[in-house]
Amino acid sequence: MFSFLRRTRKKLLMKNDSRKYIGYAVGEIVLVVIGILIALGIDGWNEDRKERMLEQEILVQIRENLNKDRKALSGIIANANRAVYASEKVIELYEKNQTSDSLKYWLGNIVQFDRFLPLTNAYEVLKSKGLDLVSNKELRFKLGTYYDDQAQIITNANEDLKQTFVDDWLPVMKAGVVDFEFKKYVILEDESVFIATDRVRNILILNRSNYDGSIQYMNSGVSLIDHILDMINAEVRNQQ
Repeated sequence: MFSFLRRTRKKLLMKNDSRKYIGYAVGEIVLVVIGILIALGIDGWNEDRKERMLEQEILVQIRENLNKDRKALSGIIANANRAVYASEKVIELYEKNQTSDSLKYWLGNIVQFDRFLPLTNAYEVLKSKGLDLVSNKELRFKLGTYYDDQAQIITNANEDLKQTFVDDWLPVMKAGVVDFEFKKYVILEDESVFIATDRVRNILILNRSNYDGSIQYMNSGVSLIDHILDMINAEVRNQQ
């Protein structure tokens, strides 16, 4: 094509037709500009396509992380609910000044804790690439809400329960526990002494309250994860 344009330009110069030559020159410039714009458009389309492919890849990785977080939280919530129920049963024994064959199992559900460590590697990759890579603004906001706020709140709440285990339960257990299997049972040397102790009752009440708060935070986290997963699934489908 360029050889054709050169031949045409040469012919016009030989004919010394300035008006036609100027018109040709303008037309040639227009063609060049159009060619450049087309090339830029193709480059822009290719870059946008690469970004959307990268966005989809990272969203799929985030989805895998969130599914694992959700599974972990579901297990921790189940443990926490058992702890709340067991706390109420032991407090009831205290109020009635009674004991029970189930006490060792209830204590096994109470005297324990869970750690929650959210999987953030895919989100960290997204942040390194720029959060704007996620084209859906609402999804971008929800991801930040979960990873930068809610997940940290849940982690801190479970750390509080671990600290209660260390600061409050361990001293009690060292004073009167015969046998202990984590999350299974606590066998006491003298159950009646345990039940009649105000200090233990206060720890139970405080611990139950902490578990209640932790459960609320975790349920909110699971709901947020479910919402984000729905949004990611929609985005991935739309880009396929």
